[in-house]
Amino acid sequence: MSGPMGVGFIGVGMISDTYLENLSSFPDVRVVILGDIDTDRAKAQADKYGIPSHGTADDVLAHPDVQIVVNLTVPAVHAEISSRAIAAGKHVWTEKPIGLDRDSTSALLRQAEQAGLRVGVAPDTVLGPGVQTAKRAIEDGVIGTPLFASTSMQWQGPDLIHPNPAFLFAQGAGPLLDMGPYYFTALVNIFGPVRAVAALGLKGREERTVQAGPDAGATFPVEVPSTMQVLTAFRAGQQAQSLLSFDSPLFRHGVVEISGTDGTLVLPDPNTFGGRIAYVAPLDKAPESLADLTAEQQWIEIEQRGTVTGRGLGVLEMARAIHEGRDHRANGAVGHHVLDIMLAAEESALRGEFVTLDSTIEPVPAMPLDFDPFARTLTGPTAT
Repeated sequence: MSGPMGVGFIGVGMISDTYLENLSSFPDVRVVILGDIDTDRAKAQADKYGIPSHGTADDVLAHPDVQIVVNLTVPAVHAEISSRAIAAGKHVWTEKPIGLDRDSTSALLRQAEQAGLRVGVAPDTVLGPGVQTAKRAIEDGVIGTPLFASTSMQWQGPDLIHPNPAFLFAQGAGPLLDMGPYYFTALVNIFGPVRAVAALGLKGREERTVQAGPDAGATFPVEVPSTMQVLTAFRAGQQAQSLLSFDSPLFRHGVVEISGTDGTLVLPDPNTFGGRIAYVAPLDKAPESLADLTAEQQWIEIEQRGTVTGRGLGVLEMARAIHEGRDHRANGAVGHHVLDIMLAAEESALRGEFVTLDSTIEPVPAMPLDFDPFARTLTGPTAT
């Protein structure tokens, strides 16, 4: 085949809008069919975005022009649907997390390797100019030798605004598995693989109340820790501490700070594709007093380089990598390692000890500066 790679969706819930807005604008991919358990919803989205076909998951898997399946189902069936896509001879891009346990995700990656097919895993926010500019700055030695990172995502929880928040407090979710992938994926893209994890977890309340929508006032149980504090030890020697909480009245979101021997780098929210990047250099002389310490620190802005788009960037980068016969960056090994980190954090919180990880990843290269999402590059024969 030549030209754009054909894409089909399985699952067209809320998050499908941002995927469709972006993938419909990238010349190197073409969305040909949308599938959902609710076929009326699939039709509505197909009509909204001008997609030629709609139907069920089986229709997507059987479509001859689909080369990449975008799996936007609920986390509990991510691994199952991705496996079905591989069995149908399709590459697959799955929303995060890649799955909910190590065995099924390891089996999925083996299945894909044996079939000669690709697995891509969200978040692809790490491929955006925000994290990528910071990654290049660190590689260029802006902060010297990287030493440690601090990240934070804390607020009072999605039950404040979500009309159906119970699933976000159920097994397989909570702040760790819902929001953790953004932070840990950013960290492993910058520092490399994690060696060991320690964590503490707690439930702010055993029961929560829906505060928005038609079911406001209804209560539901909290099945998993609604606050997690995680320490990660990286194989290259760096360390990180991460707070993930649905129990904090103080809203502090998207904090990623990386400190090295020659400065501290402040990154954008890893749940976005761009934003402010700045670093603070060490003082070159003693301040007059401790009160002057903060005042004398200078925030040095770093120009963000690259085109800011949105979700779907990883699908595009994977499509080009397939065509070019190279590894894609937001790959299944990274997704599996990030899942391993989070499961190890759960286990550490239960056991009260460090948990050593078995999984690892190769270093993830930075995105090329000339990567243009809106260029048409797939004009020759497409690899399978």
